[in-house]
Amino acid sequence: MRILAPALGAMGVLAATTFAPAADEIKVLHAGAFTQVMRPIAWDFEGRTGNKVVTQRDTVGALTKRIEGGEAFDLAILTPAAIDGLVTKGRIRPGSRTNLAQVGVGIVVKEGAPRPDISTVDAFRNALLQAKSVAYIDPQAGGSSGIYVAALLERLGIAAQIKPKSVLVHGGAVADHVANGEAEIGIHQISEILPVAGAVLVGALPQEIQNYTTYAAGIGSVSRDPDAAAALIRSFEGERAAAVMRQKGMAPASK
Repeated sequence: MRILAPALGAMGVLAATTFAPAADEIKVLHAGAFTQVMRPIAWDFEGRTGNKVVTQRDTVGALTKRIEGGEAFDLAILTPAAIDGLVTKGRIRPGSRTNLAQVGVGIVVKEGAPRPDISTVDAFRNALLQAKSVAYIDPQAGGSSGIYVAALLERLGIAAQIKPKSVLVHGGAVADHVANGEAEIGIHQISEILPVAGAVLVGALPQEIQNYTTYAAGIGSVSRDPDAAAALIRSFEGERAAAVMRQKGMAPASK
């Protein structure tokens, strides 16, 4: 079993209010799967307000630990459970949590490679058993999809067979490791698969075993500009932002 180093891994609607000089920065810590949505909406926000959005991505687990350790930030985009936990610990402002988007898990292969049948749970199970190598996020890294995939393999009764040929990715895009030939097949959130050149989304997991991860925003308790952070959250609302999410493999979350 190999553990790999991290792989390096359209616009929002903004309220009309302006509130900060161009030099001001908004620091955003966000989960990796949210990257493709974050970028265009942040760029649009910067153009409309003059604020600079500085983003840092990592797994939900790793970001939670950083925040618990005292790292300062203006806005965090994690899972609702992580946001609520940080509210309890005094690191995120009570009442600031806003659900933004959700994403499902998909299967990726290298461009030009045969596409396995994943139309049913049995077909998906057989595709993993027949693959020479299977990549997914290392669950120990705290990534939402990796934690789910590890549990799914146990649930399907194939964890022992998959373990010797697992390619565990410690953050970043699983699809990168499929595109460069390090793994034959990969399992990751769809928003992390679509932007990777040389990789192809086979499809989403069968609905019976699909897992949707919701991402929510919360304002840091020591944010230097909570009003700006709140305005950035509002940039993820509305039909234009929803169109960006759908284009990037996500969907607006229910509130």
